[in-house]
Amino acid sequence: MIELRNVHKAFGANKVLQGVDLTIPTGTSMVIIGGSGTGKSVALKCVLGLIRHDSGDILLDGKDVTRGDRDAFLARFGMLFQGGALFDSLPVWQNVAFRLLRGSLKRPRDEAREIAIEKLRRVGLTPEQADKFPAELSGGMQKRVGLARAICAEPEIIFFDEPTTGLDPIMAGVINDLIREIVTEMGATAMTITHDMTSVRAIADNVAMLHDGVIKWTGPVADMDNSGDPYLDQFIHGRATGPIEAVR
Repeated sequence: MIELRNVHKAFGANKVLQGVDLTIPTGTSMVIIGGSGTGKSVALKCVLGLIRHDSGDILLDGKDVTRGDRDAFLARFGMLFQGGALFDSLPVWQNVAFRLLRGSLKRPRDEAREIAIEKLRRVGLTPEQADKFPAELSGGMQKRVGLARAICAEPEIIFFDEPTTGLDPIMAGVINDLIREIVTEMGATAMTITHDMTSVRAIADNVAMLHDGVIKWTGPVADMDNSGDPYLDQFIHGRATGPIEAVR
């Protein structure tokens, strides 16, 4: 469904993506791993068109993502942001139904609220929490609200940006399980960026290792531990020594 071919992106002299090649088949969960500052978020933003890549091709269903109807293109996506990115001034249900209250996906207000409450239930939150404000919820609950918003419009493709950052191990496990269940139920294509190896093993079908602006290794998650790739091996075992230099 998503294909990156020799994608390059630089910010001035800083070359972030230097020929990324990656294929994400329809209905699969791809997790991109790599150290901080290696370009994971930039790659994701290039796919969405939030950042324009300098060269190479990014295709969605074989079509160039930079062409065609922008609204129709974005309507196919849902996203769980790293920091939650909830609107503090809106109650929970309006955060979840944000896309259904405006734009091309607009629904009647009562219908949008019903859908939002249904999605909140799906992530383990009650209707009583729908009228609260984000600040009244714990970090784990806020992350669930973000997940409910990501799936509210029944997207074909869902992006997860560091979905367990800032959560304790138990809540991180809950979020990982929810992501896996929801992606499977919806038959969605998922792209996740993370450095949390527990998340990788919980939600990935396939894994790609991004380093120095290129994909060093990609394959099924089951092959990750015996990849034979020195970059991937050092990263997944958290070794200080190896081809990846630790920034001191």
